Amino acid sequence: MAAIGVHLGCTSACVAVYKDGRADVVANDAGDRVTPAVVAYSENEEVVGLAAKQSRIRNISNTVMKVKQILGRSSDDPQAQKYITESKCLVIEKNGKLRYKIDTGEETKFVNPEDVARLIFSKMKETAHSVLGSDANDVVITVPFDFGEKQKNALGNILVFKLGGTSLSISVMEVNSGIYRVISTNTDDNIGGTQFTETLAQHLASEFQRSFKHDIRGNARAMMKLMNSADIAKHSLSTLGSANCFLDSLYEGQDFDCNVSSGKFGFLLAPALWPQPAENRARFELLCSPLFNKCIEAIRALLQQSGFAADDINKVVLCGGSSRIPRLQQLIKDLFPAVELLNSIPPDEVIPIGAAIEAGILTGKENLLVEDSLKIECSAKDILVKGVDESGANSFTVLFPSGTPLPARRQHTLQAPGSISSVCLELYESEGKNSAKEENKFAQVILQDLNKKENGLHDILAVLTMKRDGSLHVTCTDQETGKCEAITIEVAS
Repeated sequence: MAAIGVHLGCTSACVAVYKDGRADVVANDAGDRVTPAVVAYSENEEVVGLAAKQSRIRNISNTVMKVKQILGRSSDDPQAQKYITESKCLVIEKNGKLRYKIDTGEETKFVNPEDVARLIFSKMKETAHSVLGSDANDVVITVPFDFGEKQKNALGNILVFKLGGTSLSISVMEVNSGIYRVISTNTDDNIGGTQFTETLAQHLASEFQRSFKHDIRGNARAMMKLMNSADIAKHSLSTLGSANCFLDSLYEGQDFDCNVSSGKFGFLLAPALWPQPAENRARFELLCSPLFNKCIEAIRALLQQSGFAADDINKVVLCGGSSRIPRLQQLIKDLFPAVELLNSIPPDEVIPIGAAIEAGILTGKENLLVEDSLKIECSAKDILVKGVDESGANSFTVLFPSGTPLPARRQHTLQAPGSISSVCLELYESEGKNSAKEENKFAQVILQDLNKKENGLHDILAVLTMKRDGSLHVTCTDQETGKCEAITIEVAS
């Protein structure tokens, strides 16, 4: 029996198959192990992958890219609003849902983001079936750790660094006796491989202007050509010392030939005819340095948020295609000099291979490793209880950190002035990036008709039990009188 693991990223997708006790990434019909997550619409066909990406220069308004950024989101979502502003393919709200407006000249149609994702998944499944020789319907599809319900032998502490096409996601995990617990995670949607490509493209535009006295930054077609060339060069520089960018008729019939070299700190650019390109090294490194620094500062911030020092991390896992950048890997090594950097699997293949292994585990019939595996549900968000500190200001205590293995039980003692006759326990959930806000309150338990005291405090014992399905049962008991109130919060459908 075979199973499939699919990773849909913002800029690319990858598929792995699990068969005969091992997981392997599958190459698509173009021979590439990673497929661009791009869908292009024409008059009578839908094209997925590399061909769609290559044709975007002449069909940009009907080419959908980065669909994952809008999948499952509403028009009032800040990330969706940012995406709509930046998308070259028009996104509108129709019948209360976001749609892509596709106009091929012959007809206008409105396409759901879900339908775009379905085409990409179909391409991935078709790729997997091409090597299996038969259909396999057991599939695991990965999602980011911070996706909500609507959009899910002791090694020590592990830091997972994922730099994808449009975002940086970092997680700190505790691994104990085969149980993985996510301690803390953070995502920055302003750092990704696209930003490195744009930096390279902007610098290429500067070199073109320097050589030919034309500023092409306002020419969308020319800049798209530069983006394509910069993207290819960036990937080449992950393994090679240099790459050549040649663009035929970039602007007003003028060809552009430029050599890009990887230096110790980043990239080095120079038009091919320049005899001494070294003067550009410091200039471009200065352009790239802020992006590298943001990545490293994001790691430091997450460590601080988790209460860890660099010495507390035992292993670092690299995933996401952009984590291939040699200079970035070196900076991570410098931050964790005594730590093993796990990059034996190509970073853009780690996630689909993991998904394929999970798919094999869920089928439950492949090998002995499956019999020893245990699936444990975990809480998706921080669950906090509201209190008051000594100064009278609101304070929040995390009872269930995100990633807590379920089922789980917690106790919390809430103290209130004896002069009042009712006490309210308020529960909040947090995304992890921000402290709890009033709009994040999801439940409360009120104990009424308590005996007033002239002196002293009410001691209220709250017992919270979260089941495997994420539902939460809360019981509040007055320790003096035994008066009790209880509620159950079911998981939102």
